[in-house]
Amino acid sequence: MKISDLHIGMQVQHPKYGEGVVSAIHMHTAEIEFAGGPKIIDPEASGIEEVQTTAQIKNLSIPLKKFIEDTVQAVINKLGLESANSTSVELAPKWQNGFLILKPNNQELQSKEIPIEVFFHKIVLMRNNLRVLEQKINLHPKLDDAEKVELQQYITKCYGSMTTFNILFKDKEDQFSSNG
Repeated sequence: MKISDLHIGMQVQHPKYGEGVVSAIHMHTAEIEFAGGPKIIDPEASGIEEVQTTAQIKNLSIPLKKFIEDTVQAVINKLGLESANSTSVELAPKWQNGFLILKPNNQELQSKEIPIEVFFHKIVLMRNNLRVLEQKINLHPKLDDAEKVELQQYITKCYGSMTTFNILFKDKEDQFSSNG
């Protein structure tokens, strides 16, 4: 383990001394409090590893962080949901570092420049929120099919209105479609 990977309070496992807690970090060594007393260790040469918090469920033992991430992802997948904040969508290269300029007809008023990346991010968030709304409508237990279809038509109209902004998207599959 590299010295830069350590932090004070970190729980570590040493092959010889067992489990300990990092109490001080120096240029090339770390002071670690073990049950048998403090030791000054070179983390790169000693073979220490971070102790992972685990969760045990019916004889299943995995790192707690991985367990939570896997559980959350399984729930999202099962419900067919996606995060409203997911923004792995890319802006078309020709628009990168560009500006959206809003120029009023009245010459006495000042123009407004907005970085296209900022505008694009807001468009993507709106698209993602529409998708989440669509999913929530489709999964809503108290809406009947006719009500779901009626609400879905409004979302489809929103998608259709947003097709103007498709020129900003790098990939066609990320664009708005009037088909939803």
